[in-house]
Parts: sequence; C-alpha cells; structure tokens
Amino acid sequence: MDKPKPFGTAEAQKILSSLQRPAVFLNMACDWPVLQWSATHLSYCLGGKAIRFRLGKRKAINTPLYETHCSYVEATLVQFTCWAGGLNSAGVGPFCDYPYSEYWAYADYKYIAMLFHDQPSMFEDVKWSDFGFPGRNGRESTLWIGTEGANTPCHLDSYGCNLVLQVEGRKRWHLFPPEDTSCLYPTRIPYEESSVFSQVDVLQPDLHRFCAFKQARVHMVTLEPGQVLYVPRHWWHYVESVDPVTISVNSWIELATDDEARVGEALTKAVVCALKTAPSADNTDAWLNPTEERVSSHEENLQYLSLAVGACMDRERTPQRGSRQPQDTEGGHGVRRDHHGEVKRRRWSGSCTVPFGPHLVPVPCTQDLPQPAKDTKEGEVQSSKGSKSPTTDSFNGPVHSRTLSHHGACERSPDRRGGSVCGDRGDGNNQEDKDDTVADGHPPITTNDLLECLVHPDVVARVTELLLARQRQGQSLTKAL
Repeated sequence: MDKPKPFGTAEAQKILSSLQRPAVFLNMACDWPVLQWSATHLSYCLGGKAIRFRLGKRKAINTPLYETHCSYVEATLVQFTCWAGGLNSAGVGPFCDYPYSEYWAYADYKYIAMLFHDQPSMFEDVKWSDFGFPGRNGRESTLWIGTEGANTPCHLDSYGCNLVLQVEGRKRWHLFPPEDTSCLYPTRIPYEESSVFSQVDVLQPDLHRFCAFKQARVHMVTLEPGQVLYVPRHWWHYVESVDPVTISVNSWIELATDDEARVGEALTKAVVCALKTAPSADNTDAWLNPTEERVSSHEENLQYLSLAVGACMDRERTPQRGSRQPQDTEGGHGVRRDHHGEVKRRRWSGSCTVPFGPHLVPVPCTQDLPQPAKDTKEGEVQSSKGSKSPTTDSFNGPVHSRTLSHHGACERSPDRRGGSVCGDRGDGNNQEDKDDTVADGHPPITTNDLLECLVHPDVVARVTELLLARQRQGQSLTKAL
C-alpha cells in the first residue's frame, strides 16, 4: 500500500496559491520513479546520444560567470561520468581538454521531451500532478546534470513560477525577493529571453562597485534528493551544485500574468537587438546568450511585439474563470500591501495560513537566523519521523548578507555599464578604463549604458503599461466609430 502524501492535490494547489516566499516540500515526491534517474541510469537510457555541456573555470573572479564566458562540448553522459569520476583516459572524450580539477561541467536546460522523444514512457516518471497540475509530467519539465561547482548565474525568470525536484546530489540555492531587484543590479546583457541577469557575483561580490548588494536579503537552502523547492514569481536565484554529481528536474508553471510579461520581453528584445546590431565601435562584446538561436530582424521583433500585445488584449476580453494559478500577483503591479508597506499574505480555508511544518519548510532569510552554537551541526534540523529538513546553510561558506551590514556607507557614482555603484571601478590598472575616458575626465556613454536604462525592469514595465493602454484606447475608438 502506497504511503499517503502529506498534502492532497487540492491542498497542494491551495498552498502554492498562498505562498509568498520560497518553500521546500518534503515527502511529496518520495514515490516518483524519477528519483531513480541516477547518472548511471541516464547513461544507459541515452546510450551514445551526445548532449551539450557548459564548462566553467572553478577559480573565483568577482564577476558573474555568464554563459557567454563559458566553454562548450558535445559529449555522451558516459564520457561525462568518466570525467567526473576522475578517469584520465580516452573514455572522457572531449572532456580531455578540460582538467576536472580546474573546470566544472553542466548539462543545463535539457528539455526532457526532446532528450527522450523516442522514450515517451519516461515522461511518466515525473508527476507534477501531485501538486494539483493534472497531466503535467516530464514532457513539461527540464533536466539538469552537473558536477560540483556547476552553477547558474544569479537571475530572475520573467515568466511563471518554478517547481524544482532534486534527484541526485545536493544543490545550494541563494534566493532574493523581487523587492531587492535594485540591490542585484539587473542587466539584459547577455540577452536571453525571459532571463534578467544580475551584475553581482553573489558569492564574491565586488562591494566597491555594487555596495547596494549589502542590503539584499538572501534566503538560502541546500536542496537534498527527494525534496521539491517552490520558487515564486520573479525571485532572483543563484544555484550551485555542492556534490560530485547532481541531477534535478524542474517545471516552470505558467501564470496569468505571463501574457503581460511577454509584451515586456518582446519590447526588450526589440530594443536590445536594435541597439546591439547597430554599427558602433563599442558593440564588440558577446551580447547574445548561447541559448538564443540567432539575432532576429527588427521587422520580426516588431511582429513578435504586436502578437504579444494582441494576445494580452485577447485574454482581457476572455478572462479565464475558475482557474487557480499560484502567485498571479507576486512581484507584479497587482500585489497588495498592508499599511506598513509589507506584502499581504493570502489566506485560504477560512482563517488558515500556509501550513508550515515537518512537510513544508519556508526557506529562511539568513539575516533572521540566530548564530548557532559551535558544536551544532551546521544548518540541519530534524523533522518528525526522522526525515531531514532542508539545510539552510546560513553559516556555511561565504554568506555575505549577514556580515555586510558592518561595512560603512559609501558614496555612489555612476558606473559606465549602468546602475549605481560605489567608489571607483577598480585598481586603475584596467587599460579600458584608461583609454575610454573623454577629455573632461568622465567616461563616455556606451550602448550598454543606454540599454541598462532603456530595458531596466522598471522602465520596461512602464512602457508595457503605456503600450497596452494605447491599444485599449485604440480599440475603444474603433468601437465608437
């Protein structure tokens, strides 16, 4: 007889609709066949099929390691496991040029529907239906396989919310609320649809340049096999593998607000492509993320923008009734706040709030955690029935948000790449800094400077509102005639 889940599908859906912060579900996926997807098992299933791996150097550089700065190889999972296992033989294939001691590898963003298109039965190993999404399985999911140190740069996703199942190994998540966006110094270079990157290396931040990051409220958790993390809409996150091999599966859940977000993304794409393809001496950087297939023309981008606006108008005319989607207003213009300015927490089942407990653990803000005793095992809390709660890691490694408040305030000066920064850009040894200064001593305005302002999330949100208002006004005039 199957062990009952701590939450039924209807209750899980209510919880997701009420959550205003990241949280970890325990014992909800313990019977999912996908938990048997070890690296060895997947190697057997994929056979000789080659997949793309992203490789990055392990050394700290005080700047985010964007995907445009990484190396890439096409290799089989067998070759990957040999390399990750420390074998220095012909069996590692293209990994032979990348010493394991110096590099990490990541097969990220692998759509299960494409990876196992010839083995559709594997889709059924993932059961998001347990969270109240009927029929959602591996077909709507993404697979991630990496080595220790493999990471995703800090970013926010423009669309939907996120459910993440840890399958093998552990991953450490650093999450920041949407309200802290200004502290993360958002940028759209490199450009990738639906991803807004941070200019800050959250593990080794350059506080001289990005002093506002001291005010960012980091929430941390180390996700263990069998646990499911819920990431609300527009929460920033940096993710790093902490075990020799890690495997996870996620699914982005669509929201009603995605229609308006697509207008903003179409607008961003049109502006970025127009400026970065214009002939200019400063347009020599790798600005297009490798996940983007090509640079689309201005005509194509305008058509995409028109279609996005039209879809948004169509949805307004035919609202979806009876549908229940989590976090439709979190991080957006419809969010409700109390008289203190705090986000109001939604309630469900009468006066009941989200049932945090042994099966649902909120991801804590590290500033709110007390200093543990020296003999306390770092971050681990035992829940009922002996199951381990997710590790908060509030004092594991370089968690800067707890100590940064001790730094004094610093003067703010404009940064050539946009955003507010503190102090000088560096030690003065950068030739670029010496050469790119105009006669009056001020740095010149670059294309990226313009983009930092023109496609800043706040500016894009406002222009999106104006575009939609203009469209509504045009429809009203048409009806009047």
